[in-house]
Order: sequence, then structure tokens, then C-alpha cells
Amino acid sequence: MKHLMSRILSSLLLTAILLVCALPLASCHGSSALAAFDVPDEFDMNKQYEITFWAKNDTNVTQTKVYNKAAEDFQKLYPNIHVNIRFYTDYNKIYNDVITNIATGTTPNICITYPDHIATYMTGDNVVVPLDSLFKDKKYGLGGSEVLFDSPEYNEVVPQFLEECRIGNEHYAIPFMRSTEACYVNKDFVEKLGYTLPDVLTWDFVWEVSEAATKKNADGTFAINGQKTMIPFIYKSSDNMMIHMLFQKEAGYSTPSGEINIFNDTTQSLLEEIAEHAKTGAFSTFKISSYPANFLNAGQCIFAIDSTAGSTWMGTKAPNIDISKDKLVDFETVVYPVPQFDTSDPKMISQGPSICLFNKEDKGEVLASWLFASYLLTNDVQIAYSETEGYVPVTTKAQNSDTYREYLAGRNIGDDLHYSVKLDACELLISHVSDTFVTPVFNGSTSLRNAAGELIENVTKSARRKQTIDEAYYEKLYADTTSLYRLDQIDKTDAVTIKDLGKLPNTAVILLVSLAVSWVLIGTYVVYRQIRKKKA
Repeated sequence: MKHLMSRILSSLLLTAILLVCALPLASCHGSSALAAFDVPDEFDMNKQYEITFWAKNDTNVTQTKVYNKAAEDFQKLYPNIHVNIRFYTDYNKIYNDVITNIATGTTPNICITYPDHIATYMTGDNVVVPLDSLFKDKKYGLGGSEVLFDSPEYNEVVPQFLEECRIGNEHYAIPFMRSTEACYVNKDFVEKLGYTLPDVLTWDFVWEVSEAATKKNADGTFAINGQKTMIPFIYKSSDNMMIHMLFQKEAGYSTPSGEINIFNDTTQSLLEEIAEHAKTGAFSTFKISSYPANFLNAGQCIFAIDSTAGSTWMGTKAPNIDISKDKLVDFETVVYPVPQFDTSDPKMISQGPSICLFNKEDKGEVLASWLFASYLLTNDVQIAYSETEGYVPVTTKAQNSDTYREYLAGRNIGDDLHYSVKLDACELLISHVSDTFVTPVFNGSTSLRNAAGELIENVTKSARRKQTIDEAYYEKLYADTTSLYRLDQIDKTDAVTIKDLGKLPNTAVILLVSLAVSWVLIGTYVVYRQIRKKKA
């Protein structure tokens, strides 16, 4: 028995030592032992590579076909590189899966993502590949001499879109598609209420018209549409609404290093105004009421704000409609930038998917991944994908091509591909690139963005429920929002460092539990030996 217990003790001690050694790797979300990436001098065309690409397609079959064709065409040029595509319908699902796979060292080679997400991926050492050296590599970079396809030059990527992919002093992403937000307006209803649409929408104009549209008939139906439902103004993304308003007001939001400035007097003033219009029923959000397009197309909304990428859902003749045909109301749809406070200095957010690369031990595998990722910037891919929704190509090479210009000029064709509202949405972004902005990126910027939307959601719900909204309310709202999104835990000294990375991966949890169990057993054995000695 004595020898058996000794062997058990030895095994437990060995287990504890191994767990202690392994635990730091898990608890820091998969800190990598990979060396920093350097561009190889040559790419071995005789070596076989298999790379994985996690893509997002919104359940759009046409987008899936574009991705698959891109992989097929690329593999004809590089038969030694096999591309496996995994399709997602949700960016957050990609984000969560990447975080999990960083912990286990099984990240994909390439994924569609947002810079806010990349900032979190970068908490591990050398997990995400910095791209400046690849962008400008003479052989394999953008427009490189050894590239086997018509790659755009570095200076042909729209500078504003490329700058969005910079985190700190380095680019960690490639812009893939770009969109902004647009206000889709039922022009007929605006004019029926006695208003004329201005050249630039203002918040005051939208609020005024929206309030006018809440007037009801004696039977309880709305005067403007004769229906029992009318939500004059619906905003799809409440976080972007808050961000737009703050940036247009030049009010505090955050600094690039992660200092949170959103809880200010301007924010409260904006929330107070939103609450007033929510109380009358003039305003609501997607999370509270559902998709703006469904209300717009049914004649139950006048101002519907959504992404330009959502333009194919907007209007009676939209290619994508979620309501039955008998519910559709015919009207003229016009497309505007989001409302402004200062019409002489418009500001609108730039957004859309980017691409990042993950580091691997085999530098040739990373280079193979880069070649496919940069292939997605070719005209064929950029134009084909942008035609599926209201996205804009990220290169001037594609935007200025005859093919793309002919596409934008095809309003009179009348098919789904050339849906006029979608083309108007694309033109809107192209003509306002210089007016776009992006929010600072740091590890925790995703949480701040969610918090911005949460402020509007909570105030809108409270106003609709006739709750008291006073100074005490805002004090509690700010405190609850800070706690919910851990905004007080963001490290302000480092743009890509955070004190609390949130929930640990399952592997780390298992290691912690195993370690605790091991020490309990060791303690039990020590107590057992002491009792034996006393009895002896």
C-alpha cells in the first residue's frame, strides 16, 4: 500500500508540474510560440499547400458562387495550393471560433473579419501576420513581378480603406469590400405630409417629419398610411447611430489607445432627444421592432437606415423582400447619406469586411495564403462580389474599370443585378469616400461599440415603457453599461492589450480544474500519511 501511494503521489506531482507548465499557454488565450513572419525569398511551386479560408456570405448563394469561382480560378494558376472554404453567416461566429482556435493553435489561414476583432486576435504573440512587408514585396506583393495574376498595385487600393486596416503602426488586414450606412426614404410619404426633401438630410428634419407621421385618425389608424402600424424612423444599427451622432458632434467616444470617453454631456443630450421621439412612437430600432426594410416596404416607415450592403432589400421592387406581396406598398425610394448635424461638413462611417492572415510555422504556407488573399483584390473578384449587394470595390483599379462603370450605368436595364436603389447606394459611398471615418481600433473596441448601441436600446425601451428618465437613470445606465461590457477593464496604455480577455477557452478551464483536483489529492495523501504516523 505504501509503495502504491508513493507511486500515486509521484504521478500527481508530475501531472501538477505539466499542468503548471501548460497553463500559461491556455490562460493567455493561446499565446503563440511562432516566430515573427518574414517573406520568403522564393515560393516553392512544387510543394503542395492546403489552406483554409473562413468566409462570410449572408446566405447569399451568388456570393458563395463568387468565392468558389475565385478559389477554382486561383487553383488553376497555382495548382499546388488547395483552398478549403468554410462559409459563415455571422461575423461574431467567425470571431468566437477564431478565439477558440487561437487557444488550440488551429486557426484558419485566412478569415473575413473586422479590425476590431483583429485587435483581440493580436493578444497572442505573432498570431496575426503584419502585412506591410507583404504589401510592398517586389516579387509577391501587390503588383509583384512573380505574381501569376493581374494584381492591383499598392497605390491602387483606396487609401482611406487601407488606412482602416492599420492597427498601431502596421497594417494587419486587407480591405475586401466597403459599405457605409444610408437612409432609404419613402419620398411619397414625405411629400404627402407637406415636406420637400432637402439636398442633405438633417437630424432635425428627420425628427420633425417623423413626429408629423405619428398623427392618427379617429379610428386609431395612422393618417399617413391608413394602417394600424407606423414607425416613421427605424435605425438598423443602434451602435452606428450613436457613433454617427458623436462623431458628427465631435464629441468624445474613445482614443486610439483605448481611453473611454463616451459617457459625456453630449451623449446624454443625444439620448434625451432620442427618448423623446421614442416616447411618441416616432422612432425605434431593429432590435426592438425588426428589420427597417420590412416596415419601409409595407408603407409603415418613412426613414429606414441600414447599410448600403442592405440596399437590395429596400423598396417595393427590391430583389430581396421578406414580406408577402400583398403587404407591399408602391412608392418612390430615394437614397440619402445618414442625417447630419452640420450639412457643410458631412460625416459617415466606413465599414465592411476585411481579410487577415494567421501565422504558421511554415512560411511558405503563409505566403500561399497571402497569394490567395491578394487574389481576392483582382477586378474579377471585386466586381463580381460588389454586384451581389451594395458593396463598393476597394481598389481604384476595379472602380475605374470599364466593366464596373458600365455596371453602375445600367439603371435602365431593370433586372435584379442593376436594381436602381442598389446602384444609388454604391454611388453614394463612392462620391463620399473623403467624408467617411472609422472608429479607433484597440482590444476592447468591439465592446465599446456594443456599449454605444446598448445606450440607445435601453433609453428607447425605457421611453416606450413610460419609465422615468432622469439624472439618476443615466447614472445607473452608464454604470450598468460599463459593467456589462467591462469598459473599466480596458488597458489604456496599450492599443492591443486588455486586462481581462473575458471567458477562458474550454481547454484552459479543463487545465485549471485538473490542477485543482491534483492538489486536492496531494493534500489528501499528505493528511493520510500524518494520520498513519500518529497511529504508529
